[in-house]
Amino acid sequence: QVQLVESGGGLVQAGGSLRLSCTASGPSFNRYALAWFRQAPGKEREFVGAISWTGGSAEYHDSVKGRFTISRDNAKNTVYLQMNSLKPEDTADYYCAARMSFVIPVQIYEYEYWGQGTQVTVSS
Repeated sequence: QVQLVESGGGLVQAGGSLRLSCTASGPSFNRYALAWFRQAPGKEREFVGAISWTGGSAEYHDSVKGRFTISRDNAKNTVYLQMNSLKPEDTADYYCAARMSFVIPVQIYEYEYWGQGTQVTVSS
């Protein structure tokens, strides 16, 4: 069983940056692929990006490529989402998710464990 806790959300102006963190408790953190999803008001939850269990590869949604970067520190059981050049359309609740996998899942249904989310608001 893995428990995930996100932090780092807040209010930022367009063009600004935020770094989200997600800390996991439970065994075998370094065997999990980790992902970030987001859900804007009135919209479905969508994939943002994910990182492999080794940290050696990552996948991103086209809308965030070149602006967002996922990284992980297995010694700290933590995954990060560095968000730069933020836009108002990035406003959403951001969720961390985990799945024991050697590949990088990108679909919501592929992830077993979820955090409670952290809110990001980007003002124009």
